[in-house]
Amino acid sequence: MNDASASLSPTKRALLAIKTLQAKLDALEQAQYEPIAIVGMSCRFPGGVDSPDSFWKLLKRQTDAISKVPSDRWPSEHYHDVEPTAPGKMISCNGGFIPSLYDFDAAFFRVSPREAVTLDPQQRLALELGWEALEHAGVAPDALSTDDQRAVGVFLGISSIDHWQQLLERSPEEIDAYLATGNSHSVAAGRLSFLLGVNGPSLAVDTACSSSLVAVHLACQSLRQRECNLALVGGVNRILTPAASINFSKARMLSADGRCRTFDKAASGFGRAEGGGMVVLKRLSDAQAAGDRIQAVILGSATNHNGRTNGLTAPSKLAQAAVIQQALTASRLTPAAVDYVETHGTGTALGDPIEVGALEQVFADAKRTAPVVLGALKTNIGHAEAAAGIAGLIKAVLAIEHEQIPANLHLDCPNPLIAWETLPFYLPRQTTPWPKADSRTAGVSAFGFNGTNAHLIVQSPPPLFEDARPKNERSNRLDRDPIAYSSSHEPISSYLLPLSARTPAALTQLLARYAQYLAAHPDIALADLCFTASTGRSHFSCRLAIISPSLSVLRQILIATLSGRPQSDCYYSDSYKSGSPTLFSDSKASYVSPSVASPTASPGASLSAISLEATAKRYVKGEVIDWRVLYQKQKRIKLALPTYPFQREYYGPSQA
Repeated sequence: MNDASASLSPTKRALLAIKTLQAKLDALEQAQYEPIAIVGMSCRFPGGVDSPDSFWKLLKRQTDAISKVPSDRWPSEHYHDVEPTAPGKMISCNGGFIPSLYDFDAAFFRVSPREAVTLDPQQRLALELGWEALEHAGVAPDALSTDDQRAVGVFLGISSIDHWQQLLERSPEEIDAYLATGNSHSVAAGRLSFLLGVNGPSLAVDTACSSSLVAVHLACQSLRQRECNLALVGGVNRILTPAASINFSKARMLSADGRCRTFDKAASGFGRAEGGGMVVLKRLSDAQAAGDRIQAVILGSATNHNGRTNGLTAPSKLAQAAVIQQALTASRLTPAAVDYVETHGTGTALGDPIEVGALEQVFADAKRTAPVVLGALKTNIGHAEAAAGIAGLIKAVLAIEHEQIPANLHLDCPNPLIAWETLPFYLPRQTTPWPKADSRTAGVSAFGFNGTNAHLIVQSPPPLFEDARPKNERSNRLDRDPIAYSSSHEPISSYLLPLSARTPAALTQLLARYAQYLAAHPDIALADLCFTASTGRSHFSCRLAIISPSLSVLRQILIATLSGRPQSDCYYSDSYKSGSPTLFSDSKASYVSPSVASPTASPGASLSAISLEATAKRYVKGEVIDWRVLYQKQKRIKLALPTYPFQREYYGPSQA
């Protein structure tokens, strides 16, 4: 009891104690229900999808990404039979596949060539996606290993054991020291934590088809319990051998042509697919404080199990309805708040009616002004199994961002066993506009054939932080007014763009990516571009720096550099010059010798007071630059800039 409260009457002291306890309860409740911000994403899916942008293009174009089994997996004709009970055969020759099964940038991830050959392609994919998701979020991956940033969790959905199975088929003499670490699911998550040097929870999740959505649920819990401050979450799936497809054919799970006809009369099974996705999660309050680009927020999530049903793998309408309702309760929402549900939607004769029945149980009595839109991503890319849940979440986030819900494919005649005319649902056959004056809210489902169900509620983010930039710059187009201003209204005539890579070839590819990005995004702010490239990227030894007053000039310098005509405001390191002789044979750019001394900026100096030329020279010499000093008097926005161009090489069975 402090002196102030000691002088109060017993009644007032009691009221003060009640008020203090109430404040503590409110804080606990706030922590329990705090929304989780999605601040970055990465993905690989069939149809050439290698980024969220290309994923959205595939969805908008209503692309059917199903194709024939690639020749580097198995001879599909040898294993094909129209009769699902045929011994050793499968009913389908098709599926959703992503290319370059064994290609990997082993040097970038500090994996030896010998170890890389044994490394499960799923682990390789997880490493790439993890790095890209952090870059997409504007988070420098190497900065996470500092003492105040190490509370980073890794949660990875992974289920397939195809690569392990292949390796065990070798003779015992061929088994090496890397077999276990290269193929253990637990190490798939641990390797990512090891790469980043982080100490938060790190675990693999295997609940079959719901693995990656359960991983998101666990990550949200970990963030709310403050076990970690940032979570890297996702799922991966690669298909290497025919064994699982033969098994699924025998179980009558697969469709004959490898396509999912979700909610259609002709639904007869799913098509298997590869893929992977990652999201970067933070508590909403932390993301807002850091000025992160918040793409959506997860309000709540839930998981449960079917219990005893008609069979081990049979779905349960009651359990599915319960997990959706639990997620809504965790989100403190009613069913009427949900506009769209990205369904599990495998396109099976048994599963589709049960899923719609569960949705009906939750949404039928809600007072609605519009029906709930039911999405089915599997009709585009197939069933990505352990990565299916994260695929559905990324699709939902993209739909929220673009204010459109993509169409479902292969929907010729809705399943007549479902009474659609009496239900509050809409099946989109074309891209459906999703404008709302307030928030856009979606549910995402994933159900595992082991009986584990997951559902989460995702919503459009709160408004961006109040724009602290002067009104003349808020157009986001510095080319219209090349003079930018700091928050103290000091004129800033140019900005410094630092770019780097581990190899000269990778840096040249990165320059090309930036030139393409600028052509596609002419309305961004130059200051935001340079801020993100400076503070949101790891910086490697092969370096180039460009000083530019505008986006148009910057793009001209990039194009000139790629054409072998670097300009005077372009500075480059010795490692880039020696590794790219054709680019610098006729150059006006400034090569900076490692022995050249450059002045340093005083602590607290503003961007306008710092010599950008001196900073560029220090940077390409290899010095560590405190980039935040340059932007400390400005409120900048993180952009989704081009990610690192991995230099992949083949590490496959022939090298074993």
